[in-house]
Amino acid sequence: MFLVKMYYLIKGVKCYSPVSQMHKVTGALFKAHLLRNTLGVNESFRISRALSQLSSEKANSYNYVIVGAGSAGCVLANRLTENPLSTVLLLEAGPKDTLLGSKRLMWKIHMPAALTYNLCDEKYNWYYHTTSQKHMDNRIMYWPRGRVWGGSSSLNAMVYIRGHAEDYNRWSREGAVGWDYEHCLPYFKKAQTHELGPDQYRGGKGPLHVSRGKTNHPLHHAFLEATQQAGYPFTDDMNGYQQEGFGWMDMTVHKGQRWSAASAYLHPAISRPNLSITEKTLVTKILFQGTKSIGVEYLKNGKMKKAFASKEVILSGGAINSPQLLMLSGIGNADDLKKLGIPVVCHLPGVGQNLQDHLEVYVQQKCTKPITLYSAQKPVSMARIGLEWLWKFTGDGATAHLESGGFIRSEPGVPHPDIQFHFLPSQVIDHGRVASTMEAYQVHVGPMRSTSVGWLKLKSTDPKDHPIIEPNYMSTERDIREFRQCIKLTREIFAQKAFEKFRGPEIQPGSHVQSDKEIDAFIRQKADSAYHPSCTCKMGQLSDSSAVVDPQTKVIGVENLRVVDASIMPSIVSGNLNAPTIMIAEKAADIIKGLPSLQEKNAPVYKPKTLETQR
Repeated sequence: MFLVKMYYLIKGVKCYSPVSQMHKVTGALFKAHLLRNTLGVNESFRISRALSQLSSEKANSYNYVIVGAGSAGCVLANRLTENPLSTVLLLEAGPKDTLLGSKRLMWKIHMPAALTYNLCDEKYNWYYHTTSQKHMDNRIMYWPRGRVWGGSSSLNAMVYIRGHAEDYNRWSREGAVGWDYEHCLPYFKKAQTHELGPDQYRGGKGPLHVSRGKTNHPLHHAFLEATQQAGYPFTDDMNGYQQEGFGWMDMTVHKGQRWSAASAYLHPAISRPNLSITEKTLVTKILFQGTKSIGVEYLKNGKMKKAFASKEVILSGGAINSPQLLMLSGIGNADDLKKLGIPVVCHLPGVGQNLQDHLEVYVQQKCTKPITLYSAQKPVSMARIGLEWLWKFTGDGATAHLESGGFIRSEPGVPHPDIQFHFLPSQVIDHGRVASTMEAYQVHVGPMRSTSVGWLKLKSTDPKDHPIIEPNYMSTERDIREFRQCIKLTREIFAQKAFEKFRGPEIQPGSHVQSDKEIDAFIRQKADSAYHPSCTCKMGQLSDSSAVVDPQTKVIGVENLRVVDASIMPSIVSGNLNAPTIMIAEKAADIIKGLPSLQEKNAPVYKPKTLETQR
């Protein structure tokens, strides 16, 4: 703090503070008093009101206004305020992720094993639901999204997966020039401190701490041994040289605590005088002068307020909120906006289109030995685990237990893995909203590059109304075929010798589900979102009518407005989305600062010796 103040003194500028703003307001009122003595009453009143409005705008003006304190917003707030002359307002719809400054008092967020509490609770969660899915027995699907400091990184399962190098090379081919692997890898590394130390792929100095599981659970070992018995390779780093295969998962857990984007980026920056952060603040509209973005309107404590941005407004609300706010503000498909009576600022038909997500299903097996997490979920055990975590951040509460997993190719000819596995030595029912009923273990499995693409649209002009979410799940024959493979390949792994001493009857799909028709029916009934909505503000070239932002993250057709979050992905990556979203924000921060992109050429990436076989 002392150094920051010295910086201001040396540069000969005043520190941006409420006191200096008060002086400005007082000066404006004094000028108004002088004017009243020299002009008529009506004229002086009009000028006084104008000056008062001007001083109010100055008091609520910042260089950057960032909407959403989620994974991307936290990164941007930190990086853009590294320069003490750059002022930032960060607006978040949800509450803080601490209580009285304590993480322990908000244990439902910060205890890794407590993750299902917030997945099922509207307090920190937008609690979205899709439309009825016609290809999935007309089910309405549940979509939890973070509404709290840290966003979904404060709710997720803490799995740190980057995706495959070819995902980013594909982005470049799809129009996101400059976002290929060699331009993204350095930003993954910049963000990260891996507990195993830096190497050609891992970072060692970043704010995002990444670790491996510590439970050494026998079922994790059995799973990894079974995958090798089934003919798959072991990979010692699925975020490094070789994604393909099975191994130990990286997790955003540090010293037994969830290490969200808020823990990594926001809390270390809170004391900076050039960063203002709100909570429980719903942004309702982007303000424009013509096609130039000048600020936002927001609802706080029941009152409508405005904040102004002298440089840029940056949307980091995520794949649902960012397109929703664009449309509410007059940016989107002009026909749809006119039907709702929203004045059109810019016809941009790609807003809300190109919605992509990962579906997954749980394949569950009964365990013959009492070694799963079933007993840990009983009240006395939960109290003991909770007290140990509260005391010293250790024990079964200090992990999300998704410590092993992997990636494989679904069939011959697939160039890089398109199926992902997470193994859990427990049973999850209905997103964790229903208690486990027996000793069991499971794998979460699903295709990574679905060809089913959806959309979202406004339900009304009320910002509090959730948009209409249509993911269009399982609408292609390829998706149906890939999901069949997911079930068959998982069953093959669970049938290996390594599981012999633990394997009881199959719980789901169940031994009665065998034919392709029966497997397809099971998928329609039981598959659920893996919580990876993305791609609704697609990045691309100006010549692409479906693009919403350009490769500099600027919204096409307007000025001083960007989107930086998972919505700008041109296509979904092969893995979880939190690590890529943080990378996107790290890279975007350099773009906004006008810095040249980091680049690392020729980092080797594993390729299978032949594509003629599946493994």
